[in-house]
Amino acid sequence: MANMSPKKNEMPQQDPHIRCKNFDEVALGYSAEQAIDEAKRCLNCKTRPCVAGCPVAVKIPEFIACVAEGDFEGAYKIITDTNSLPAVCGRVCPQESQCESKCVRGIKGEPVGIGRLERFVADYHMKNKTEHTARPESNGHKVAIVGAGPSGLSCAGFLAAKGYDVTVFEALHVAGGVLSYGIPEFRLPGEVVKSEIDELRALGVEIRTNIIIGKTIMIDELFEEGYEAVFIGSGAGLPKFMKIPGENLNNVYSANEFLTRINLMGAYRDDSKTPIFHAKHAVVVGGGNVAMDAARSARRTGAEVTLVYRRTENELPARKEEVEHAMEEGVKFEFLTSPIEIHGDGKVEYITCDRMRLSDPDESGRRRPVVIENSEFDIACDCVIMAIGTSPNPLIASATDGLDTQSWGGIVADDVGKTSRDMVWAGGDAVTGAATVILAMGAGKTAAEEIDRAIMGKNQ
Repeated sequence: MANMSPKKNEMPQQDPHIRCKNFDEVALGYSAEQAIDEAKRCLNCKTRPCVAGCPVAVKIPEFIACVAEGDFEGAYKIITDTNSLPAVCGRVCPQESQCESKCVRGIKGEPVGIGRLERFVADYHMKNKTEHTARPESNGHKVAIVGAGPSGLSCAGFLAAKGYDVTVFEALHVAGGVLSYGIPEFRLPGEVVKSEIDELRALGVEIRTNIIIGKTIMIDELFEEGYEAVFIGSGAGLPKFMKIPGENLNNVYSANEFLTRINLMGAYRDDSKTPIFHAKHAVVVGGGNVAMDAARSARRTGAEVTLVYRRTENELPARKEEVEHAMEEGVKFEFLTSPIEIHGDGKVEYITCDRMRLSDPDESGRRRPVVIENSEFDIACDCVIMAIGTSPNPLIASATDGLDTQSWGGIVADDVGKTSRDMVWAGGDAVTGAATVILAMGAGKTAAEEIDRAIMGKNQ
């Protein structure tokens, strides 16, 4: 029987007063009963508008229909036809602006909890699987992937499923890219990422860590070793700063460094060999998901946290859910605020900011933040975390001749990921700049299809 409730099943989660003191996952996941009940809210529309909102075109009504019938493994098989990292996407995808934004149930109520159901299905599979997916027979062709982040892993997974011998070259000591170094445990547990990567390894994907393309090995050398195509999914891990006075003081971090040390090095733990500074009052600059992750992580190390953002709450680019969680956990928000100088004698003592107002809409309809004269004020703090964006590492451009790049560092690639270098594709943040995990995965999937087409076309 259909569930016509206008509201989603609530997601069980840790109490805010408890979770702000630990790094355990906040959202606890649906039970089987909740998942089935939520799945029955789906109308199974003939036009399938939700699928059009998914960057990797998951067959959403079909997998939800399986959940409604209690066939969770069947649902998993349907999802993984087009999505190689469902447990990740179920947790960090902005479904509210993608698949769920197209859901018909959202017209007069809340959309179906597509992301929550995807997470449930993936988690059920991980807990109950008895064996990995069988490794396909090799087709005799080799492809190299640069970067073990979302786009690289997606590309690798789809090529491996087609029988390619795929090797992923990763600069860090663990695979996962931003999934491992950038997203905290309380949003995306490391064991979840590891389990997803283990599934890819079972398909035959080889992952080599501690190898920097452009230093350890060049792209031309990969071709010399017999790889017939290369996909570059190296991400955008180079942090940006505001270039204001005081950014070189001790205890000023980029969000990249702060989160990498928290996530990969366990720097928040008392027994850490590389401990991070435990601030009394941290200021986080920015308004995206990375800023929320940094603010919530700092909160968990014991700091009072103020997040400053130069526009209003309505313009925050972060997911609404992440903003709500941050507020529940005690993060203070200073909107229409922009830093102009960080002060201190060798280390951070306070930060000076301007108050802002939004201008009238310009030709594009966007309202720019404008400084209010004589509005300066200070915020006492002993730590500042800059979370204002990232750009691709320029090292990749030097890894081969003939690879065109944008003025800001991104690799030039067409809609299917083809670059200016023959048999080299690129996708994800290395092309677009910092974006979402699922968009990067979509780029990796598209490139995999094009690589397959190109290699098989040459060998016909």
